[in-house]
Amino acid sequence: MPLFSVVSIAIVLSNAIDCGRLAPLAHAAEAESKPNIVLIIADDLGRYQLGCYGSTFYETPNIDRLAGEGMRFANAYAAAPVCSATRASIMTGKYPARLHLTNFIVGDAPNDRKLLTPDWTKSLPLEEVTIAESLKQVGYATAHFGKWHLGDHDPDTQGFDRSVLTYKPRKKNGREWQTAENDAHNVRYITERSLEFIEKNRETPFSLIASHNSIHTPLLEKEKLIQKYEAKAESSLPGNKPVVGAMMETLDASIGVILKKLAELNLEENTVVVFYSDNGHHSPKNAGPLRGGKGDLYEGGIRMPLVIRWPAEIKAGGECDEVVISNDFFPTFNDIAGVQFPAESIDGVSFLPVLKDPGARLDRKAIHWHFPHYHGAGIGPQGAIRSGPYKLIEWFEKSVDDEPDAFELYDLLEDPGEQENRVESLPDIADKLKEALRVWRERVGAQTMSKREP
Repeated sequence: MPLFSVVSIAIVLSNAIDCGRLAPLAHAAEAESKPNIVLIIADDLGRYQLGCYGSTFYETPNIDRLAGEGMRFANAYAAAPVCSATRASIMTGKYPARLHLTNFIVGDAPNDRKLLTPDWTKSLPLEEVTIAESLKQVGYATAHFGKWHLGDHDPDTQGFDRSVLTYKPRKKNGREWQTAENDAHNVRYITERSLEFIEKNRETPFSLIASHNSIHTPLLEKEKLIQKYEAKAESSLPGNKPVVGAMMETLDASIGVILKKLAELNLEENTVVVFYSDNGHHSPKNAGPLRGGKGDLYEGGIRMPLVIRWPAEIKAGGECDEVVISNDFFPTFNDIAGVQFPAESIDGVSFLPVLKDPGARLDRKAIHWHFPHYHGAGIGPQGAIRSGPYKLIEWFEKSVDDEPDAFELYDLLEDPGEQENRVESLPDIADKLKEALRVWRERVGAQTMSKREP
């Protein structure tokens, strides 16, 4: 069964490279008509926690509105089951495995496990071309407000004109010094900075990333709002947490404020608004219809909510089944902005064609994951590949010794909850995907794990 029907995507290769950077490709007059781009990233938010993806407990009217007025993706993925690696892929269009930035910063390397953790990269290298640096070449004002989590170099050294960093609530002397009543997760603060930036740059094209710390732990929100969700009949069901419901409502309301500002300034028609999450929900595991959560290469850890509104181009109420991944934001945003870039230098594929036509198909055979780490939730090192409806997961602790249960194969069309391992019943498909995953790791220079000496 073929993966994705092949079509040509209009990405123009360019020789406009200067010392590894993209050269200017547009004049100010050309920039005036370019679409604005607003990317809103949530932290640790799973698909099942949004109304537009089926939740009846969590209330997300503004995100649901985005989906209704734009397009909802059924098969959108994060390039990693943890935050930093996914964010690096968004910034560069490259797989975390190629960047060697495969874990959250600064993840640990346990010294008592079967496999040795590689010496992975713990900061996004300055020599990498970011989406901000790329868009600036064609006249965009750029901003990043909120969670960065990409190491030593702040956003202002990576092409962002305006940036403010925020962090999740921390403890001082054993007590929370940020409280639920004073914007503990900086949702209001990030939103206010975003509004100021939009207002200031209303006459020029802009690219804004509003990167929230919410709904990451610690779970903190106003008590009155928590009580609202405690009173719901579904509050006792697995995965439905009243405090998370309250946090979701606050996050969703902030998105409504940004949408209102765009409408007030008559900018909404030609502004691309994207809502996305960096990895799956934190806990409990197996909440909702998908298996697993944060740290997993099961669908619950990497299959993300993605909704995009762009009234000038996207038909309202669109649904897209095409498989996309976080690497794709870089080429897609460049494509939207009219930036020419060397397509062979990245791993992502522009999905602009499917924004204009949900029935379009992308030129891609498979998507991949590589996580050579031990996650704090007790999840072992793993890799995965999805090709067509089939997804293969490899557990490195077992495959290093050729153990029979080192691989799992699932048909995601028939079994989206990944309950029936098809390795034995579909051996030919399993073998082809094993080899394809091995070849991909070699091609991108993925760091491998070796056994610890006794």
